[in-house]
Amino acid sequence: MADNNAINEQEMIQYIADKTKASKANIELVLNHEQAYINKAHENSKGKDVDIDGDDLADYILSRKDVKLDELTVESILDAEMDYLMDKGHAGYVD
Repeated sequence: MADNNAINEQEMIQYIADKTKASKANIELVLNHEQAYINKAHENSKGKDVDIDGDDLADYILSRKDVKLDELTVESILDAEMDYLMDKGHAGYVD
C-alpha cells in the first residue's frame, strides 16, 4: 500500500518542467544538489531544526562544477519545487 504522504517524484519533476521549461536532466541535477545541501545542513544541526536560506541554497547549487545553469533557472526550479510541495501539503514557509 502506498504512503499517502509520499512525494511522487516523477509527477513533481513533470510539474517543474511544465512550469520552468527546464529539461528533466537539469531539474534532477538541481534537486540532487539541493538534497545533498539539506542532508549536510541536517548533519550539522545536531538534532535542531534546520533553517534553509533559499539564496544560500541557490549559491551552493550554482557553485557545483557540473551545474551549467544560470541563477534564474536554478531559482525557478527551486521555486517550482516549493510550489509543488506546498500544493501537495508537504511544505510551507516559516515567517
